[in-house]
Amino acid sequence: MKVGFVIGPYRSPEGHYGVKKNIDRAEEVALCLWKLGYAVFCPHKNTSFFSGSAPEEVFLEGDLELLRRADFAVTVKGWERSEGSINEVKLCKDRNIPLYHSEGVFTSFDELKKDKED
Repeated sequence: MKVGFVIGPYRSPEGHYGVKKNIDRAEEVALCLWKLGYAVFCPHKNTSFFSGSAPEEVFLEGDLELLRRADFAVTVKGWERSEGSINEVKLCKDRNIPLYHSEGVFTSFDELKKDKED
């Protein structure tokens, strides 16, 4: 089974409300991929509201390590405004991990846009 990784913003200047919206958007993409038959790692759901329980670097480095093990990654709309997401996209490009971009809910892999630089 192929493993996908969801890339998107987590933190938000809107506080907990904005974080919750970001988690919900990432969850939508993850669920779409699960429905298509992929195993999916969604860091937003894995460590939701863990901030303060361990140094932020632990979560950021852990996400990058799990991304290294993924077969492909899919971005959530708005990823380009997130420093963490930008680093994850860069890692995909550096390691030739196939990268796709979503605009929200999708029902087939064909609805995703393949990264131009892949």
